[in-house]
Amino acid sequence: MTWQLALLTAAFALVATVAARSWARSDAHRDAVTRRALRRRAPAADPLLTLTVQVRLGELARELRAIDDDPQVFARAHHARAAQGAYDALLREACRLAGLSVVDLPMRAGERAESAERLREELELSSRGWSW
Repeated sequence: MTWQLALLTAAFALVATVAARSWARSDAHRDAVTRRALRRRAPAADPLLTLTVQVRLGELARELRAIDDDPQVFARAHHARAAQGAYDALLREACRLAGLSVVDLPMRAGERAESAERLREELELSSRGWSW
């Protein structure tokens, strides 16, 4: 009886090992691990940071309108380019906070984001409840 119990225990251990190895190599297991990793990596955005970005976006938008409205601004083109670059960079940061895909081109002097991309980002953010 003892050798039969030992054989049964060894067979059970062998079957359990084979089952565990096949599960670990399966697509379902990989998908479950991937989903778990994504849940761990995506913490909720800090509401105070989100509010700070929204307030700063509003200030930059107001500054851009003031530059456009006042023809007497000294070095108007320089101010407009600087404010637009800051606005575009902050808009990309807002998109990252909202979980949107962003075309992250490095901003260099004299380069600006395309207006179509800027409009897409603004519309995506406003559809997710952002306002500035």
